[in-house]
Amino acid sequence: MTKARDIMTRSPACIRTSDTVLDAAKRMAQVSVGAMPICGEDNRLKGMLTDRDIVVKVLAEGKDPRAIRAGELAQGEAVTIGADDDANEIFRTMARHKVRRLPVIDGHDLVGIVAQADVARALKDPQVGELVEAISQD
Repeated sequence: MTKARDIMTRSPACIRTSDTVLDAAKRMAQVSVGAMPICGEDNRLKGMLTDRDIVVKVLAEGKDPRAIRAGELAQGEAVTIGADDDANEIFRTMARHKVRRLPVIDGHDLVGIVAQADVARALKDPQVGELVEAISQD
């Protein structure tokens, strides 16, 4: 069975909790991604920041993205997957939490990111539709 470590994007760039949201947005644009992990100064995962978070929680509320720190948008413990978890477990976790990207953890270390598209390529055809539907429902 395909494991997270087989399909993940390795060594993802992190946004520091101390980075401004503007800096985070620029970094996301530079690497052409819609989400990045938020890491503390201790290199531990603190959460995920999405382009949607920036728009809804900062811009739409009239906040200054130069004044808000990425760490302020990290809410609770991030939903993660283990590096040795299989594609079916990733599918279940994404569906349960309605997320499109999962940080991959090996021990306490962030080692990668698995996106919905990565899982879709690893699943059998009928499961792909189920994954998209499960994540996309309100």
